[in-house]
Amino acid sequence: MISAAIVAPRFVLGCKSPSDEVTLGFIGCGKQALGLQESFQKTGNVKILAAADVYEGKVKRFASNASGCDTYGDFRKILARKDIHAVVIAVPDHWHAAIAVMAAKAGKDIYCEKPLSLTIKEGRAMVNAAREHKRVFQTGSMQRSWPEFRQAAELVRNGYIGDIKHVTVNVGPPPKPYDLAAEHIPAGLDWEFWLGPNVKPANFNHNLAPGLNDDFWAHWRDYREFGGGYVTDWGAHMFDIAQWGLDMDASGPVSVTPPDKDHQFLTYQYANGITMTHEPPNKDNGVTFHGTKGEIHVVRGKIETTPPELATRTIGASEKHVYHSDNHYQDFLDAIRKRSKPICDVEIGHRTATVCNIGNIAYQLNRPLQWDPVKEEFKNDDDANKLTGREMKKEWNVL
Repeated sequence: MISAAIVAPRFVLGCKSPSDEVTLGFIGCGKQALGLQESFQKTGNVKILAAADVYEGKVKRFASNASGCDTYGDFRKILARKDIHAVVIAVPDHWHAAIAVMAAKAGKDIYCEKPLSLTIKEGRAMVNAAREHKRVFQTGSMQRSWPEFRQAAELVRNGYIGDIKHVTVNVGPPPKPYDLAAEHIPAGLDWEFWLGPNVKPANFNHNLAPGLNDDFWAHWRDYREFGGGYVTDWGAHMFDIAQWGLDMDASGPVSVTPPDKDHQFLTYQYANGITMTHEPPNKDNGVTFHGTKGEIHVVRGKIETTPPELATRTIGASEKHVYHSDNHYQDFLDAIRKRSKPICDVEIGHRTATVCNIGNIAYQLNRPLQWDPVKEEFKNDDDANKLTGREMKKEWNVL
């Protein structure tokens, strides 16, 4: 057995050397992974040693951009390697929890794409595994490392628009049951492995797992069996900023009501009385904080405020500040070196995904729900609580 002192990078032991790169293994090699690969490589502080994907062509394409990168069809071979410090998980949502929990048990630090989990119970299992095994865990909600969103959060927390009364989150619709037609499974794709933890079989369609020549984002996120629609896809970004600004990273709403005669839009309410609605995109996916003294509207690359001068207001040293990160990927690497929590720790990612998921459950059941963010369960509603988890194949079950 190789000792921890040998396999651990020397920065863990307090030493520095040009060879002290963080070694990474990528799990999932699709379109998102290619972007993450570039972002991590740009830090100049990593070495990608391995990649795994159930689609042979994709893992080979990925490896062609990383010198010395070994390729696998089974991600467990990456977890078994002692020379890999951390894994980057960029697979469909229905796989996140199973892989992340196994990675934590294998002693790997983890970067996992958002939304963190397909269900609420799976998210909590990921938090528990990270804490039990003392893993650094960054959620891929990279907007927290962008200046316009940090400015919005700090303006809100410092009361520049007064007391917050309402938040509007503009993202697309919830998921629907899977309904795509069956297609021939292409050579080089292990479809059963792609389905992984899902108990119910589903026919292959290239919209779920695009081929190498398909230049579009996979549509598995549109279907309840694999994702949470735009409510969790873009919502994991925008509800995340709402939670950040409201200082709710360790909590969440206490009720959620789907559209009805009294509510035009799905409406959340927090214990402090603040409400938040899920509304369709207004040109862009974004977040608007409505206060007693003004408003803040923030989208990627732009922040608009009332009064206007708040957009460029410098937040003083003695005022409230949120975690400052200028690079989401470097922040993860720095946290690995310091053995600290990164800007979007697993608990934060779980809480944001939970906001999205309780919204989807309210849409699915089409009735108001009372949520307990401490116990992480619905009050007096067995049907709703059943939807906080799902049946998983025994081999991959984390619940």
